[in-house]
Amino acid sequence: MAAGNSRIKPVERATNRSWDEWLVFMDGIGAKDLDHKQIALKVYYELEGAGVEPLGWWTQAVTVAYEQFIGRRIPGQRPDGTFQMSVSKSTRLGMQELMDAWTRFAAQDDFVSGLVAGDPKISGTERRITWRTKAGDGSSVIVTSEPKPNGTASIVATQIGLPGPEQNDEARANWAAAVARFLSR
Repeated sequence: MAAGNSRIKPVERATNRSWDEWLVFMDGIGAKDLDHKQIALKVYYELEGAGVEPLGWWTQAVTVAYEQFIGRRIPGQRPDGTFQMSVSKSTRLGMQELMDAWTRFAAQDDFVSGLVAGDPKISGTERRITWRTKAGDGSSVIVTSEPKPNGTASIVATQIGLPGPEQNDEARANWAAAVARFLSR
């Protein structure tokens, strides 16, 4: 099963541990009987001080890879059983210019405007600008503008709280198409 889990090799590289070493650790903490948060906390303390950065991100990566390895969740599945997908593309736009263009696009695009069930909220820092709203199905939609070193930005469209893998796959296809339409303008 490890061969089919695309998360394992990056975890091994980032943590300087083989997957077999992680499995010994997980057995030692009784991870099969712990929930996601409990496993993540133990992994965090295990990695703390080991030079693994960003620590929180790799803590989650190890935990999710393990949960997928033991069959507790499938790719895209969150600890609460719902699903999350993201689509990301680089652009030639700056961070604020990208978000301004996205906001105009989202109000006019049939897919995006048809999905939105409330007024989007926009907030930001120097590290990212976020456009967020609820969808009609109760899921959350988050679109971020994230800076790249060359002064341009990436767009990342995420939908969180989808009920199953089929809806997750459908959302991924719809968002990939929406981002492609946005970038072709």
